[in-house]
Amino acid sequence: MPSVLVFDVNETLLDLDTLKPYFARLFGDESMQRAWFGELVTYSMAATLAGYYTDFFTLGRAVLDMLADIRGIDVTDADREELVDAMQTMPAHPDVAPGLQRLLDLGYRLATLTNSPPRQQGPSPLETAGLGAYFERRLSVDALRVFKPCPELYRDAARQLGVGVSDCMMVAAHMWDLIGARAAGFSAALITRPGNAPLPAPGLPLPTLIASDIEQLAIELDNRRKSSNAPDAV
Repeated sequence: MPSVLVFDVNETLLDLDTLKPYFARLFGDESMQRAWFGELVTYSMAATLAGYYTDFFTLGRAVLDMLADIRGIDVTDADREELVDAMQTMPAHPDVAPGLQRLLDLGYRLATLTNSPPRQQGPSPLETAGLGAYFERRLSVDALRVFKPCPELYRDAARQLGVGVSDCMMVAAHMWDLIGARAAGFSAALITRPGNAPLPAPGLPLPTLIASDIEQLAIELDNRRKSSNAPDAV
């Protein structure tokens, strides 16, 4: 059983769907929010594979410009800054705070590992969402200048937390994140936020467990711990 839970932030803890009104205003189609985030993840991975790096928020602005150019839409500096501000101020899903508190009560150590860079001024996105106090460490890929799912990020997170990779469970709404974590030796919990599901591809690792939200994750981990501690039947 893991002793440390390492959480993804964007969409897993913070509600990406709150960006939909922004994309509806700019593109006339709120579904562009999902397209934009998918392209952002794709190009973050491409940059890492090719040996390049620019921070996630800067890349997010560039992907916005690319999608707007494809559709013949003019994007202003104010539009770009509005997107970054929205990314930094997303609220938490309603299940997150009670779920995290239950996990702390169960004795788990909690940390985060996010593609987003540290905020140089003002509160972090987690602090803005009221979640900062739940985590003993808030780690960013910015330190190693590679993006998830690079396995070295997860191994480095374990080192910084002073534990082995087998002591860690990655908690994320994205299978691509969990594949990297499993490659590094973590166990993995998939949070099935809307638009996310397991990837049953031969040769790829499946999540260790699947939960609909963070409260259910706490229940599942508690049940598994009780089951593993139960005496063998005679």
